[in-house]
Amino acid sequence: MSNKKIKAGIMGGAGYTGGEMIRLLLNHPYAEIAFVHSRSNAGEPVSNVHADLIGETSLVFSSELKPDIDVLFLCVGHGEAISFMKENRLPEHVAVVDLSQDFRLHENAVFGDYKFTYGLPEVNREKIRKARNIANPGCFATAIQLALLPLADAGMLETAHVTGITGSTGAGQKLQASSHFSWRQNNIEAYKSLSHQHLAEIGETLKGLQPVFRPVHFIPWRGDFTRGIYVSAYMECSLSLEETYSLYDRYYQHHPFTHVSRTMINLKQVVNTNKCLLHIEKEGDQLIVHSAIDNLLKGASGQAVQNMNLMFGLPEDAGLKLKATAF
Repeated sequence: MSNKKIKAGIMGGAGYTGGEMIRLLLNHPYAEIAFVHSRSNAGEPVSNVHADLIGETSLVFSSELKPDIDVLFLCVGHGEAISFMKENRLPEHVAVVDLSQDFRLHENAVFGDYKFTYGLPEVNREKIRKARNIANPGCFATAIQLALLPLADAGMLETAHVTGITGSTGAGQKLQASSHFSWRQNNIEAYKSLSHQHLAEIGETLKGLQPVFRPVHFIPWRGDFTRGIYVSAYMECSLSLEETYSLYDRYYQHHPFTHVSRTMINLKQVVNTNKCLLHIEKEGDQLIVHSAIDNLLKGASGQAVQNMNLMFGLPEDAGLKLKATAF
């Protein structure tokens, strides 16, 4: 491992995922931030937007893309990443980690000279180590796939029914009626029932493990909290509870961020961490798998840094040993 620090650039640094990326990289032992880009905040101190960083950094938002970097994080909205790639020619050595959905599906993974690898380490770790460009998974997609991967890998995944609830930060920073404080507080709502955009990437991953693919039926909810995702998946399964736990323990034994818990899990255990916690129940022939992540970390920026670590030959958990909020 070289003593030279990885130089990282961040596009879209004023948003939620951009802010998390800044926080992570400021404390990363093997990386440093070369620039943070924001058109609307160019020339302003980063801490003016991310007020928790007062005293942590003197970085100022840039209006220019600086090519003297090793990796570029695209913390931009869906559709904006592909526009950026069309308008900008990056040096060949620069790795790209895109947090939008623009390059996640097989049909979109090749863009000109760029080939994007789907960045879910728990299924693609070795491919990620050899990749130069990463399509970071979606937040709901991460939580749901981690709940189902061991079954699909064993060829035992039956039709799964999933419900999941997400915090308001999952909708991004742009104000809309359903993310406004007065709407979210003391409220809950289902949306995009059975048609959520993350179903496509979930399907591609599971079909890659279990070619005879059975669909995932998913109903997402908007929750009355700021961050975190909690999903519950249930399906028929012939394994006993202990056999299922053994299957999950074996699958995740060498993955540092996904942990199988014998006791019920909750969001406070994962918020502010790059962890995914799983808990399993069995009632008759029905298997229930609960999964919890922080949508901005394991569901976005934390997983992006995890992917960077793998690409550059760093310890997978470098800069990601974070403590849950707990209370």
